[in-house]
Amino acid sequence: MDVGNIRENIESIRETIKEAAESVGRNPEDINLIAVTKLHGPEEINEAIDCGIKDIGENKVQELLEKYEKVKPVRWHLIGHLQTNKVKYIIDKVDLIHSVDSLKLAQEIDKRALQHGKIMDVLIQVNAAEEESKFGVSSGDTENLIQEIIETCPNVRIKGLMCIAPLEEDMEKVRPFFAEVKEIFDRYVGDESGRTDFRYLSMGMTDDYPVAIQEGANMVRIGRAIFGARNYRQEEK
Repeated sequence: MDVGNIRENIESIRETIKEAAESVGRNPEDINLIAVTKLHGPEEINEAIDCGIKDIGENKVQELLEKYEKVKPVRWHLIGHLQTNKVKYIIDKVDLIHSVDSLKLAQEIDKRALQHGKIMDVLIQVNAAEEESKFGVSSGDTENLIQEIIETCPNVRIKGLMCIAPLEEDMEKVRPFFAEVKEIFDRYVGDESGRTDFRYLSMGMTDDYPVAIQEGANMVRIGRAIFGARNYRQEEK
């Protein structure tokens, strides 16, 4: 995909973000667009950065590491499932981990963050639909996990929640899941304990981000609508 298409796609997405936000009385400037770059190379990523993208989301640790030195200065997000044995490779490279779904993972992040003298910002991944094919903690268990992390992981700062809605043709069917996660999010906004700092609600991808924004998302993770279809044959190699 050439830079012209990437620029046009980003402009189109920003216009859709504006329309979705304004439809529910929200400021479009409050919505953070994260470009998801799975299976897309540094050249395409740098083109997107030249078009105003400031946040990059990677699904896999290995891919992030391969691209890290080849990409212009940007904020990196780890948005895919993170294995505990991979935390050490990205702890000093990412600004936000979206996919914390267990105390075990949080404790490993805490351990590695301490080694690097930093506080690691994370989101709790909520599997509101309780789909077996997806990672994440159930809505009912989310508060317990948050409390356990607060009590045992002083080098982890919970900045909010993330969710992936079920794949549906009718977007109205995913709206209740976004609304459910927003309801949990709202319970922690303004918490003054100092152990959480709920600012980010990461919901919505290429197929459903307008609905996610209407339900309160302030981070959307978009790949295909920016870069086009991925080359999955490359992923199989």
